[in-house]
Formats: sequence, structure tokens, C-alpha cells
Amino acid sequence: MEIITHDIIVIGAGLAGQMAALETSQSSDTAIISKVHPLRSHSGAAQGGINAPFGNATPDDWEKHAFDTVKGSDYLADQDAVEILCKNITSRIVETDSFGAIFDRMPDGRLAQRPFGGGSFPRTCYAGDATGHEILNTLYEQFIKNNVKVYEEWLLTSLIVEDNACIGAFAINLKNGEAAYFRSKAVIVATGGCGRVFERTTNSHQSTGDGISMAYRAGAQVCDMEFVQFHPTTLVGTNILISEAARGEGGLLLNGDNERFMEKYAPAAKELAPRDIVVRSIQTEVNEGRGIGGGEFVSLDLKGLGRERLLEKLPQIYKLAKDFANVDVAEACIPVQPAQHYTMGGIRTNNRGESSIKGLFACGECACVSVHGANRLGGNSLAETLVFGKIAGAKALEYIRKKGTPGILKEAVGKEENRINHLFRSGDGSIAEIRKELQKVMWEKVGVFRNEKDILGALKTLRTLEESYARAGVKDGSRIFNTEMMQAIELGFMLDNAELIAKGALQRRESRGSHFRTDFPDRDDNNWLVHTIFILKDGKPHPSFEPVRITLFKPEARKY
Repeated sequence: MEIITHDIIVIGAGLAGQMAALETSQSSDTAIISKVHPLRSHSGAAQGGINAPFGNATPDDWEKHAFDTVKGSDYLADQDAVEILCKNITSRIVETDSFGAIFDRMPDGRLAQRPFGGGSFPRTCYAGDATGHEILNTLYEQFIKNNVKVYEEWLLTSLIVEDNACIGAFAINLKNGEAAYFRSKAVIVATGGCGRVFERTTNSHQSTGDGISMAYRAGAQVCDMEFVQFHPTTLVGTNILISEAARGEGGLLLNGDNERFMEKYAPAAKELAPRDIVVRSIQTEVNEGRGIGGGEFVSLDLKGLGRERLLEKLPQIYKLAKDFANVDVAEACIPVQPAQHYTMGGIRTNNRGESSIKGLFACGECACVSVHGANRLGGNSLAETLVFGKIAGAKALEYIRKKGTPGILKEAVGKEENRINHLFRSGDGSIAEIRKELQKVMWEKVGVFRNEKDILGALKTLRTLEESYARAGVKDGSRIFNTEMMQAIELGFMLDNAELIAKGALQRRESRGSHFRTDFPDRDDNNWLVHTIFILKDGKPHPSFEPVRITLFKPEARKY
């Protein structure tokens, strides 16, 4: 097995990983490992914008942004972390702008800002409706300029931990099937979420929860996995994201009776209520038979914006609707339905990106510093990647100054080679069928609405699927771009994530944010103003709880 040595390894090449690598590459030998080309990272799919309290033409400030974020989180976000986010994001956007990102602007040259769900003010900066794509390309230019070593199309299989310190990772070069031992003083995980665990998702195919699972298997704490965000407006059939920007620009949601139904559920905010509220409103309309034609979707009406404004402000949505639904949004409504969108939980970190394992850092969607709590506001995910990517990079730099190059764990190398080779046995199960059943049961039983009976049923099915997975094998014997092998390894990660989501959902006997229990429909601050923590012991997830850190804003009723 090849041994590759760098000071710092960043796993994942999306915005959080790129920001961390930019920070560390100034003074350390940094490498990024990604299973896709960096510009194919899921960050590029973010459409609507990035929140920052610039206060352009409004009396906005960081404290108002923080309040909206905490309220949107249903008071589960750690408020000291939220304060860091809201105080630092304006500087990160100015920095990104200086790198050359092309944001939309007002006539006087200031950054344009649009309204987003749950916000008191229009504070979402944007680049049309392709904001993530714009920032991703801009940062990519910067880390190429800074000579960051990139290993693209490499699949990480596990982290290497010795004496509770992370000293590298194992990976497979997908181009030739050969494994390598990446040796490092520190590892930063920035692998994104686990949306592919669900049958309906806006997430790209690489979003299989790899980093969360690898950290969990290595002994790190994971946090709040029950909180899964479902986006209210995805294109029926493909579940391609139709950005919240569409509603921010004035789009209306209509049911099968042509009623603007959000007026019933959020009288003040209407379509710009937080995502969890809009999702449950749509799903309720569907469940009660008021979907379009009695089906599982409603309509998003953008006709009132006019073709010229649509092409100026929402060009990608205009094209997506035409290409994938044959709908001209200037003349007809878009059929939309909820789908999984974002993972609020993940690897538990402190405000500096440090996990419970020394030398292991995490940032972005795979991490749970808990700025999103039980529900993320649109526009805050891109903000988190820039702020906490930079912070995690800075802390990793500080950590490695005291560390020497680690030795080589020959026993670990042998075990990992055997584990990978074991996949190529003759098994009696289909990796594809197991994955399909996993996604189906998670959507149906641990989706928008949950209850104890369904969650227990999901966990029973997951145990059966884990047994099937243990017997399954990779039938394609080739090692060159073996997608079956890649999907087999990813399926193991997905099964871990699914179990953690379901176990967390079963534990939390209340409804808060994106987690709605029909058998416990009320929020319970007396018993559940806590984070759910899981750690792997004796092959099973063991739960514990950690109080939410409350500073400025005391919990109150959440009304919009």
C-alpha cells in the first residue's frame, strides 16, 4: 500500500473544505482528497444565496441575524456559535468578493440582498440563483493559485486513530483501484451531508454521509442526527431543488383548490416562513387530499414575476423547469413537493472545529457546531462553510505546530486492506437493492412526520438490511473505476447514518423544528432543550445528552 504524507489532510472539496485548505495552505503542506472533482462538489448546487447582516437599506445587524437564526433553530442552536457565525460572515463575504466572486449589486454598487424564509430583513446576498456555484468556482481558483495538492476521485474508507489522536486516513484511488495510506498530523473532515439516505432528496449522489460515518466509527461523538431538513419546493419526479429564492422574489404556493394555503399556517410570513413550517404545511395539504389533482404535490406560481424578471433573477430555475418538467414558468406553475435537503446533525465539534478526537476537525454540513439547531434558515449553510471552514483551518494549523510526523501503523494497514478485499467476495445480496430499500423505509417512516411505531419499524428493517449488507459482495472484479465497489462502501456509511437518524428520532419524545413526532406534537423545553449525542461502543450507538448553550435569547413560542 502506498504511503502519502502531508501535514494536513482535508477530506472533501466543497466550500467548507476549500476554505479550510486556503487557511492552512499558507503555512503548511496541505492536501485535499475528494471523491469527485472539486467543482462537482455539492456546494455548487446551492442556489438562492448567503446570509449576512450588511444592513444595506435596512436597519439590520449581527444581533438581529443571530435572533432569527436562533428562533429558526427552534432554540436548539448553541447561541455562542451563532454569535461567531453572525459576527464573522460579513468579513468572509467581503473576502470572497475580493477574490472575484460576482455577486448581484444594487445600482449604487452595494451588494444586493433578497428576503429569505425566517429572516426579519432582506439579508441574503446572491449571485442570481447559482450562488454556491459562483463561490465554489471563486475559491477553487484561489486554492489552485496557492498550490494546494488535490487528490480527486479518491474514495476515503476510514480514519486512522491512535491514542485518541487522528493521524491520517485510508483511501482508494478510483482511477486504478489501488489503496493508499494518507499520513498526516491532522485531518479536517468536510464531506457534506447524508441526503442520499432518503428516497427523495435534493442532494447529489456523493452525499452519502461518508465523513460522519468514518468519524463515528473512529470513536468521535456525533450530534443531533434526528434533525433532517426537508426542503418544501423540489421538482416533482427528479427532486431537483427549486430555490427559496423563488419565494423570496414573490412566488406563491397554491394547492389543488388554487388556494394560497400558507396564509392558514403562517399568517404573517406566509411563503417565507422557515422551511420546516412550509414543508409540514405542504405535506398536510397533500395528506388531506388537497394536492394538485389529489396527487403528492402542490404548485409554485411564479407567473406574476414576469419573464424579464425571471430571466434576470432566477435564470437557473427558469431553465431547470423547462428542461426537466417542460414548464415555462412565465406561463405555468411548477409542480413541487418536499424532499430531504440538509443534515443539521453531524460530527460534534466545539466552536473551533475540534471533534472529541484530538487532531480530527470538522466543518460544513458534516459537522455539528450547532448553528442550525433543529432547523436551518435558508442562506445560513453557505455562511457556515465560509466562517467555520476558516476557523477549523486556523485551529488545525495551531494544533500541528506541536506535532511531529506520525509513524506507520502496519497492523492498521493490513486490517484495512483485508476489509476492502473482503468486499470482492461472492455474496448473495444486491448492493443496489439494499440501498433502494434503505432509502424507501427512511422516507416513509422517518420522514416529515414521525411516530414511535414507524421509527421502530424502520429500525427493524435497518437491522435486516445490515444483515443483508454483511452477506453481500461486489460482483464486478475490476478495480478500475469500479462504481459497484464505491457504492458498496458508501452503503455502509449510509446504513450508519440511517441508524443514527432513526435512533435519535426515537429518543427525542417531542416535536422541534424539522423533527415532528405526531405522538408528541409539542415542543418540550423542560426535558428536551438538549443535544442528542451518540458514540460507538461495543458496536452499537450509545446515547447521551448535552445542554443547549443559551446566551442572549431565552426560548419563547415560535410564531411567524
